[in-house]
Amino acid sequence: CGANCVIKKKGTNAMKLNTLFEQKKIVFSFEVFPPKKTSSIQTIYDTLDALSDLNPDFISVTYGAGGNPADHSTVEIASTIKHKYHIEPLAHLTCLNSTKEHIGQVLNELRENEIENILALRGDRNPDVPPKTDYRYARDLIEELNHHGEFDIAAACYPEVHPECPDMEEDILHLKEKVDAGASHLISQLFFDNNDFYNFLYRVREAGIMVPVEAGIMPVTNRKQIERMVSLCGASLPKKFVKIMHRYGDDPAAMQDAGIAYAVEQIVDLISNGVQGIHLYTMNNPLIARRISQSVASLIRCSNRAE
Repeated sequence: CGANCVIKKKGTNAMKLNTLFEQKKIVFSFEVFPPKKTSSIQTIYDTLDALSDLNPDFISVTYGAGGNPADHSTVEIASTIKHKYHIEPLAHLTCLNSTKEHIGQVLNELRENEIENILALRGDRNPDVPPKTDYRYARDLIEELNHHGEFDIAAACYPEVHPECPDMEEDILHLKEKVDAGASHLISQLFFDNNDFYNFLYRVREAGIMVPVEAGIMPVTNRKQIERMVSLCGASLPKKFVKIMHRYGDDPAAMQDAGIAYAVEQIVDLISNGVQGIHLYTMNNPLIARRISQSVASLIRCSNRAE
């Protein structure tokens, strides 16, 4: 399958992702994103070819990064993941720059392609694109999706607080609203200090939010990527990671190895402490995703057998 190809296939076994957390102790998943230029769409299929044999439990596909209105590539890619690679897709869907009519059209495309798992997001604000008024928050989109009753809905969470939220208490209140509206599981924003995730998870459970939470892990393999990620999501860098960056940041090969090793160390610690899922932000780099996946595969198999 290539550009402008949407596979419409009936009779495929469907799976709502919330059942995975009932079946497995640890769910392991990837995230990929459509290229910004439609002329580069083939690169995502090359990435999927290289990732598919790693057998993730699902692959999420981003939507309209940076607040830009999305084209049809999210549905196209998600459909390929499901029908060509037989891996369950999780289609991102943002609402800040969408009308109800547009959301309805996207839902129809998802139905036609038998995609029933959605990560419901508000989406990033874009100063060049005035937001629509049909949806203000992800909660509004989740309520609408839940009303349809046919989709499994995931939502995002922020171990170090959403950049636009004044404090953790208010952020968790909004997170509870999303879960109460119908989100069945959560995927966290990236973080580099596992203690931030553990502290967040403790407060989430104290607030009565009991749905599964996947830990979002991004292997950072170059200095520019670090600076960009920190500016976008506000993630803090622990001293240990800063030392790694200063020591190896000017040597691309060494920085890649160090970033992979750091991500593996995070995952090993998370699995050992009973995390319910690992969501690996692949950045469309199959080599890095493969090295990390192979490093932790036996740990995940062992944990799931023990369950």
